[in-house]
Amino acid sequence: MPLFPFALAALTPVILLGLGAVQGGIWIWLALGYISIMAFALDEIVHLLTPPSDPDGSAASANALSVALAVSHFGLLALGVMAVSGATGLSMAERIAAFLGFGLFFGQISIANAHELIHRTGRGLFSLGKWVFISMLYGHVTTSHRLLHHPHVATPKDPNFPPKGTSFYRYLPRSLWRNFTEGYRVEQVRAARSGRMNPYATYLGGAFAVLALGWLALGWAGVAALVGFGGYAQFQHAMVDYLQHYGLARRELPDGSYAPQQTHHSWNSPHWFSALMTVNVTRHSDHHAHPGRIYPALRLTPDMPMLPYSLPAMGVIALLPSLWFKMMDRRVDRVLAKAQGELE
Repeated sequence: MPLFPFALAALTPVILLGLGAVQGGIWIWLALGYISIMAFALDEIVHLLTPPSDPDGSAASANALSVALAVSHFGLLALGVMAVSGATGLSMAERIAAFLGFGLFFGQISIANAHELIHRTGRGLFSLGKWVFISMLYGHVTTSHRLLHHPHVATPKDPNFPPKGTSFYRYLPRSLWRNFTEGYRVEQVRAARSGRMNPYATYLGGAFAVLALGWLALGWAGVAALVGFGGYAQFQHAMVDYLQHYGLARRELPDGSYAPQQTHHSWNSPHWFSALMTVNVTRHSDHHAHPGRIYPALRLTPDMPMLPYSLPAMGVIALLPSLWFKMMDRRVDRVLAKAQGELE
């Protein structure tokens, strides 16, 4: 897939949010509208698959955009904290819009891009993604995503797996807690074997340093803004995991192990604009099949399980459990029954 559409979709809100943080007025409302209403409308009105992947595309160019987005994240985080805390002179309505607009960028674009970076083998790229997560007070997901979610996806051992019939409200606190605690236990074992420091020291120390900088610069208002942005981003990340894995469980085998993960163990979305804006995080089956594959090369095929609406729309529906279960439970049953039939 050509890189330019990703750059246009993901970098446009950087400009709008930067102007909005300083100028307020129309710019902050345009930024919020771009990430929310416009993204939703384009996804739902224009039913179009994004162009085919390009397996021979330049990894260097894709990585360059990821680096640009990550660097922009840190600049926007400083501007967002200043705007929300009142340091740039925005009105209260504009500060609320800034919190929502910046928060959506951090939770949908920055987190998706950081997720891409922690799958890169280069130490510099990996560290950049890790520090984006740390700035969102969420550094431990660098461990839990790679060492728990990917190897144990679609099983009870995965902190991010919601079994069928589990509401998002029941899933959220359990997922957040297990990601932190079980990731810590994994790293403790690894640290004991290698003799190296547990990376949780960096995750927690880095988060404390970010909050300390916020306090030194803007007092408790800066700390509150950072905590608010971090909590909002973590909520959105948990929601995406919920949407993309709901109910699609791997079969437990007689020996207690689980059947190998396959493409039918993740939900996907063919909606083009949110795919571009979130660097193809919506092509989730192929990502789990090939975690190291760069985002422009991720494939989407019609046989993969598809969500009925775009990720933003499904996120709203998931907040209404009765509607969510009515829409999704029968789809889960059909996907798993079809997969079982093909195996037999």
